[in-house]
Amino acid sequence: MDFEVARARLIDQLRAEVKDERVLAVMSHIPREKFIPPENQHLSYEDIPLPIGYNQTISQPFIIALMTASLELKGTEKVLEVGTGSGYQAAILAGLAPRVITVERVPELAESARRTLDSLGYRNVEVHLAGQALGWKQDVPYDAIIVTAAAPKVPKELIEQLVIGGRMVVPVGSRHLQDLKKITRHQKGYSVESLGGCRFVALIGEGAWEE
Repeated sequence: MDFEVARARLIDQLRAEVKDERVLAVMSHIPREKFIPPENQHLSYEDIPLPIGYNQTISQPFIIALMTASLELKGTEKVLEVGTGSGYQAAILAGLAPRVITVERVPELAESARRTLDSLGYRNVEVHLAGQALGWKQDVPYDAIIVTAAAPKVPKELIEQLVIGGRMVVPVGSRHLQDLKKITRHQKGYSVESLGGCRFVALIGEGAWEE
């Protein structure tokens, strides 16, 4: 199939709901098929989540675009991604910010994402194997954090890794249905904005779900 034609069609479809042209422009140049197992590559530009193995998924493109746009990146930020998965979201972030740190708890996915990102020439993404503690404290603070797995509650451990004024997007709810939330850290506390319903795999770790 012609992936470039399919990609352009998907971006036009997303434009009806996502207004951040910088995000759409970056997505229009990233070969999503490279992040998807061969058996499902023909579905790369359908607006649906797809399995990537190890009970994990690559998220629906609309949700990815919405979450990325909600971070309000200006091009100067250090961004943390919690849940590397295929590496596709990290590639998008790498086109919008000078430094991206991403953590993944499944070693095979971390290595696969690292190889894919390297093969596509991304040099501003660091892929790390996640520990039990949420986030990556070695490089705090972050201007923005994106969490690509569902937490049972707003993870305070991650809010503390944000700069004052920093933004985090995270799905919060049960293991089966969540509300996508945008968190903004303030000098005293934080504010929460709902972005709508969603479904993600569970976030595993201290302050989230148990294995």
